[in-house]
Amino acid sequence: MRARCLIVDDEAPAREELRFLLRGFDDVQVVGEATNAEEALVLLGSLTYDVVLLDIRMPGGTGLEVAAALRDSPQRPAVIFTTAYPDHAVEAFDLEAADYLVKPFDAGRLRRALDRALSTGAYEDEPPVPDAGSEALGRIPVQRGDRTVLVDESEIVYASAARGYSYLKLAEDRVLVSWSLSDLERRLSGHFFRAHRSYLVNLDHVRELMPDFKGALVLVMDDAQRSRVEVSRRQARELRRLLGL
Repeated sequence: MRARCLIVDDEAPAREELRFLLRGFDDVQVVGEATNAEEALVLLGSLTYDVVLLDIRMPGGTGLEVAAALRDSPQRPAVIFTTAYPDHAVEAFDLEAADYLVKPFDAGRLRRALDRALSTGAYEDEPPVPDAGSEALGRIPVQRGDRTVLVDESEIVYASAARGYSYLKLAEDRVLVSWSLSDLERRLSGHFFRAHRSYLVNLDHVRELMPDFKGALVLVMDDAQRSRVEVSRRQARELRRLLGL
């Protein structure tokens, strides 16, 4: 059965380019187009879609507002943002977007986004085993506008999963990077501990360990917000062993 796709973009050439790329995929069918946020919400309210390719900056409302309106929908489609602006990625993933594509992109990149959007089980049940042959590099490239900044691992308080991407929590900031937690685990040093399938923690930034009633742990970090990070019950045993508790 082919996935039903809605294209939302105020520019006709952009819609046509998406249609052209999607014609190469046998498992996706374009069944609607909208030119603004209002049209998109009308179409989404009248028909069930599996995936929405959603521009961000449009007249009369943004794609972010459309995605926010869909969050509580019982038949919420997967959302892939397709935009010329890279600076809304954190907001997009906060709205549980499946992916964020910055124009121009090719069929291969769109295919990967669709695979992510249409698949189930974004995370594995348990942390994967790191590749012993991988070298820890210790610095992570972060896109800031048109510049790439290398963030030293000592600045990272913890990382959290975001559908194949990751957020890096710094002392007073949070940034999105195009690395999965497994990628980061291989690139960073032994100071980092996979506390949970969705969290990778820098042990140098742990301020307190608090047990919870389920036998797991909660870590209080030393960032400005005193963030709390859950440690799974299985990983709590390993952390206690590492710390000699």
